[in-house]
Amino acid sequence: MTSVTKYIEENLWLKVNVSKSKIETPKGLKYLGYGFYFDGFQKQYRARPHEDSVMKIKAKIKELTSRRWGVSMDYRIMHLNWAIRGWVNYFRIANMKKVCMEIDWHMRFRLRMCIWKQWKRPKTRYKSLIKLGISKGKAWEWANSRKGYARVAGSFIMHRAVTNEILKRKGLVFLLDHYQIVHI
Repeated sequence: MTSVTKYIEENLWLKVNVSKSKIETPKGLKYLGYGFYFDGFQKQYRARPHEDSVMKIKAKIKELTSRRWGVSMDYRIMHLNWAIRGWVNYFRIANMKKVCMEIDWHMRFRLRMCIWKQWKRPKTRYKSLIKLGISKGKAWEWANSRKGYARVAGSFIMHRAVTNEILKRKGLVFLLDHYQIVHI
């Protein structure tokens, strides 16, 4: 490190920030939000989003899907789409199919919680579940359930009622779909 610093400062006349500079293998490196891993098939290092970047987008999605945020679902989806498109466009050169699938699952789960909370009363939940194709008996059973928002959002009823296709029709952009379009 000292010889590299000496060369850069003396020959190139550049100032080296010692606290930020280090010599390390690509596996331990974080550069502009990217992390790196060694691909055994292609025998080279490949880029992926760093764990910190993944945690930031998850925190942003958690903020945008907060149940306390009393906005319409269209407004919420619009802001989610902005965050998703921006993040995926920035990391489009990275390999992140598995990360996108994980974040998509988490986002849909949180949206189902928001939808369940927006329905509020058992009568509204009952009518909404019937509209979405759930039988009257199961709709009555789940509408009067005392289970929490997360428990209901992860249940088979919400997965059958609020499907991924319904969320797409509402205008939600999934990370994996957008990544497959823009990936270089």
